[in-house]
Amino acid sequence: MPEILRVNGVSKHFGGLMAVNDVSFTINAGETLGLMGPNGAGKTTLVNLITGKYIADSGDIQFMGHDITKMAPYKRCKLGISRTYQIPRPFPELTALMSVAVSALYGKDRVNQGLEDAATEATHYLEFCGLFSKRNVLGKDLTLYELRGLELARALATTPKVIFVDEVMAGLNPGEAMKAVRLLERAKEEFGVTILWIEHVMAALMKAAQRVVVLHYGKKIAEGPPQDIANDPYVIECYLGSCHA
Repeated sequence: MPEILRVNGVSKHFGGLMAVNDVSFTINAGETLGLMGPNGAGKTTLVNLITGKYIADSGDIQFMGHDITKMAPYKRCKLGISRTYQIPRPFPELTALMSVAVSALYGKDRVNQGLEDAATEATHYLEFCGLFSKRNVLGKDLTLYELRGLELARALATTPKVIFVDEVMAGLNPGEAMKAVRLLERAKEEFGVTILWIEHVMAALMKAAQRVVVLHYGKKIAEGPPQDIANDPYVIECYLGSCHA
């Protein structure tokens, strides 16, 4: 599989805290790459660097031949980078339909597309995510599971090449969590997206990811196939809290 994204020696600190420390890895097109680590390991900060919320202090990020290290988030989105959030961020006073329509307008350049066309397109993504019946419900009135689906629908509506999924299982009951995992797998198959999946629950990534990158105190401590990661003594110690940076 061809490489689609490369992170080279990226670091980010906030005052005296080194949140991400000289991290490097690649993502291949069509792959599901797992990103895991204990709470506070730097997972979300790393994704914020790739998607543009933060700018790296050092290192560089390459996406499909473009240096995006200092690129504005909206430009990264138009190149094909999208994301979901661990804590959903709906437009509380917009309906689910209009929330996804905004993404359809924002994510790609269309000279003649208006809001009506975007809304028509949005219904497809809502239906895919099981939310068509909720299309006229305001964001503030959706359940957590429905908000997770809305996050994915909005990400897909930008027609991304890569989606960064941040702890999709957080706060869901076991049945909802499994439905969310299956939805991600279907999205990958139907839309051909590459997925970087941040997850604290190791068992989920063991089933879904082709490779896993592990962070601890901002540093990459392991990378490889899920089975190798699951049996890595240092990774196990970090999850048990018995190792130090």
